Amino acid sequence: MNNIRPLAVVTGASSGIGYELARLCAEHGFDLVIAADQPSIVEAKQSLEMVGVDVRAVQTDLSSEEGVRELLDLIGDVPVDVLCANAGHGLGHGFMDEDWKLARHVIDTNVTGTLFLAHSIGRRMRAADRGRILFTGSIAGLMPGSFQAVYNGSKAFIDSFSFALRNELKDTGVTVTCLMPGPVETEFFERADMLDTKVGQGKKADPAKVAKTGFDAMMKGEGDVVAGFMNKVQAAVAAVTPQSQLAEMHRGMAEPGSGKQ
Repeated sequence: MNNIRPLAVVTGASSGIGYELARLCAEHGFDLVIAADQPSIVEAKQSLEMVGVDVRAVQTDLSSEEGVRELLDLIGDVPVDVLCANAGHGLGHGFMDEDWKLARHVIDTNVTGTLFLAHSIGRRMRAADRGRILFTGSIAGLMPGSFQAVYNGSKAFIDSFSFALRNELKDTGVTVTCLMPGPVETEFFERADMLDTKVGQGKKADPAKVAKTGFDAMMKGEGDVVAGFMNKVQAAVAAVTPQSQLAEMHRGMAEPGSGKQ
């Protein structure tokens, strides 16, 4: 790997927001280490190499400590300038109707694996007194997620955690940014088995535009950014609406079969 160029690590980079974040990093002169749990990470690597930077890729399960360590081993001792902690997925249906192993995998990917990676790389950044961390949170973390409860709860954790970590690192050269998108045109809803829901069938944002919003905020060192005007409105409404009402509103969007009503 070319040590002259800075290094960006991007997870969940096989498609969607993660791939677009990796592409933006490459276009801004970063070498890449990318990871995802999907085999399409190989095609992503090949595409990103066409930008003219060095790209290393690994297909691994970032919900496990072993999977995160596999990514860390691939990075080696090379200083990390940017970490885009984007890996994550959702799960639809009522909590009591979900397979516990699938629900646990959402938590371990979105929260546990993300924090382990951020802890490992973040300590290296703090020691070097430089670096940028971008977490992909969600406006879903601002409301109770009826029929998507585990996912929304995991993003509420990430949203909150990012603000806390940013404060803890405020006297260092390390910045922490949280990107909070709404529904995005990715494989998310298919993987979450939510294609029959109102939100699954509704209009979604372009992942390239969402990634650009997050990348720009990260490079400016901003603390958080909500992608999209309507999502900004929704976030503002969520701040003043009773939680019980928000839960009922979310039910109308995420309840199985709601897309047909």
